[in-house]
Parts: sequence; C-alpha cells; structure tokens
Amino acid sequence: MSSPLLLQTVWFGVALSDLWFGVVFAFLAIFLFLDGWDFGVGVVFATREDHHQREQCLAAIGPFWDGNEVWLVVFGGGLFAAFPPVYAALFSRHYLLLFGVLAALVLRGMAPEFYEQREDRRWRTWWGRAFVAGSVGAPFLLGVFAGNWLLGVEGVAPASIIVGLAVVALNVASGAAFLRLKTTGPLAEEMADDGARAMAAYLGLVTLALGLLALRPGLSGALLSPLPVALVVGSVLLGVGYVVAARRDRPYVALGASGVVTGGLVALVAVLMYPVVEPATGLTVEEAVVGSPAVELLTVGAAVLIPLVLTYFGVLYSAFSGPIDPEESY
Repeated sequence: MSSPLLLQTVWFGVALSDLWFGVVFAFLAIFLFLDGWDFGVGVVFATREDHHQREQCLAAIGPFWDGNEVWLVVFGGGLFAAFPPVYAALFSRHYLLLFGVLAALVLRGMAPEFYEQREDRRWRTWWGRAFVAGSVGAPFLLGVFAGNWLLGVEGVAPASIIVGLAVVALNVASGAAFLRLKTTGPLAEEMADDGARAMAAYLGLVTLALGLLALRPGLSGALLSPLPVALVVGSVLLGVGYVVAARRDRPYVALGASGVVTGGLVALVAVLMYPVVEPATGLTVEEAVVGSPAVELLTVGAAVLIPLVLTYFGVLYSAFSGPIDPEESY
C-alpha cells in the first residue's frame, strides 16, 4: 500500500516527485539548447578573422543570450524548491565547479560589451578571447557537473570531462545552425561544414563517454536497458539528420535536430539516474522531494508561471526573427 505522503503527492495518477524530477531536467535541457547556441556562436567567433563576421556573430545573439540564461536560474530554482537536500548536497560538493560556471557566464556576458567600447586592436583581441573563454568554459563545466552528478563523484572523472567536451561540441552544432538562420554571406555559407564537423565530434565524444560509463558496475546494466538504448540510437539518427539538413540548407530542421539531441542527452542522464536523484548518497526521488503541501503549491505556481515565461520567449523570438541586417553590429 502507498504511504500517506505518496497518496498526498499523486495527481491524476502521476506522483509529483516523479513529475518534478522530469521538470527539473527539462529546465536543464532547455537551457543547454537555448543558451547552447549562444555558446556555440562564441566558439564560431573564435574561428573568424574577419572583423565584420565577428560583428555578425555578436549581433546574431545580442537580443537573446541574456534571456536564455534565465533557464539556468529556473533549473537551479526548481531543484532547490522541489529537492532541497539534493540542491544542498550538489552545490556544496561542487562549490568551486559551479562558481567556475558563474564566472564563465559573467565573462561571456561582459566581454561583448567591452569589446564594442573601443576600436583598439589589442583591446578587442583581449575581450574577444574573454568572450570565447566564457563561451567554452560555461558549457564544458556544466557538462562536467552533469557527469559528476550522474556518477556521484566530487573530483574530475574522465567520463565527466568527455561529457563536458561533448556538450561544447553539441553547442557548436546548434550555434552553426543558428548562425545559418540569422546571417547571410560567407559566414552563413560556411556554417554547414562547421556544424557537420561539430556534430560528428559530438557523436564520437558521446560514444567514448558511454564506453567509460559502461565500465562502472552500477551503470553497465542500465545502459543496456531499452530506454537508454533507444535514446542513444535516436541521438545518432538525429545527428545524421542534422548533417543532412545542414548540407541541404535546411537550417530550421538542423536547429530542431540539435535541440532534440540536446534533450536526448539530458534525458539519458536522467534515465540512468532514476529513481535515484542523488547518486552520491543513494537518495531517491521520493525521499528527496519536498513535503506534500509545498510540492502541491509549487506545482500550481509552476503551472501559472511557466506558460507566461514561454509566452515571453515566443514574443522575443518573433520580434527578432529572420536574418540580421548585414551591417548590424552588437
């Protein structure tokens, strides 16, 4: 028989603890996709020598990056509100790692502002490098964080490093598709090749990461379960679809494919972890969820606020849809 707590936290046949486990990871996936293409544009920025193309990169993400970062706050807030013991354990155990993520995000946000303040070559070189460092550092460290969370380790595990590199490569693929949509001329024309190489790198890195995870006794059997296998196979097929779409100049399809692949990566981490939500201590979803009245209020509040946030993003992307002006700058 179900416990009284479980009875109080089941709505329409769905346990709210399980619902919020999925919602928290969905917030993470949305952030890694939306801000991921901003990070990817930052990496592409590093490969451009032409000042005009660099300005195009900055102008393409200018209206969006600060709004996209909201989803990282939503992820952290959702984790804190729904699973406070997990939030406390993760953020204290990875204190320096998460401060590194924040430092990279601050650097990524500051750098374009300072880059535009002076036309001095050395000044722009320095701040351009700072922009690239923030754009690479944030997704890499977030990938390491996700890998450590899954493995329940505190240090730097080899598999976590590979996951961090894979997230960077996936972000570059998303960023290339985004730039193909938002820019014109030589920069846009080169994005198909850049995106295809990034997606190939992502698939190779994920394969390596899965191989390392398979060596761990607690995960080797889980990786062969039907759902993880389906997620891996689906990601490979979508990765191939991304390359085909990019080659055929279908950037919307390519960007959509990269978004689903991003969701698949986060879903794979969640599926391998469930029903445990804190592998380091073995704490399960049901044990870690906040008490019944609080989780019910949280669910009602989210049902009201999340549609409003999604509406805001719909208006934002509609207002700035289409390619940027070729002469536009940040």
